[in-house]
Amino acid sequence: MYKEAKRRVRWLTPEQAATLIKELPDHQRETVLFALATGLRQANVVKLEWTQVDLERGTAWIPGDQAKGGRDIHISLNDTAIAVLQRQLGKHSIRVFTYDGKPFNRAYTVAWQNALRRAGIENFRWHDLRHTWASWLAQKGVPLTDIQEMGGWETYAMVKRYAHLLPAHLAHRAKVIDELIITNLAQSPNSESVSH
Repeated sequence: MYKEAKRRVRWLTPEQAATLIKELPDHQRETVLFALATGLRQANVVKLEWTQVDLERGTAWIPGDQAKGGRDIHISLNDTAIAVLQRQLGKHSIRVFTYDGKPFNRAYTVAWQNALRRAGIENFRWHDLRHTWASWLAQKGVPLTDIQEMGGWETYAMVKRYAHLLPAHLAHRAKVIDELIITNLAQSPNSESVSH
């Protein structure tokens, strides 16, 4: 069997994301901000309909037939996502995100590419906003199982690629071995080579 190719994980720092957002036209600024706040894929963001949003309860959902994994995705909306949605109210009766009052179907455009260039960001796709969202959550200590559920990933293996970004939450477990090594090796003939 052939080895499975490693999946690419490219993400932005919050500072890079802020620079990119400043370079985007207004309609794309809102879609990017919403993607960073929710981790949704491009199609799920740009094709989001008002029937999929409940601002009062702070939730949104992607039906299984619109989700890559084929299962419904429930989104708990944070304050950033809610603020973006509130700014879209009244712009269109069906679709949340529009350009010149009309729905659009993709955000990877010349304007997107030009904004990346002006922001000095290379080798970055729209889908990498999803990686950025997951990377930020992992760096803040959100368990991978929660990230899996929030992002609608089908398997745990798919989110393990973010494990290296988790804080060293097992460092205290790794230090358990110190006592054994220090106690037992300190009495060996080469004890001076063992540092504490």
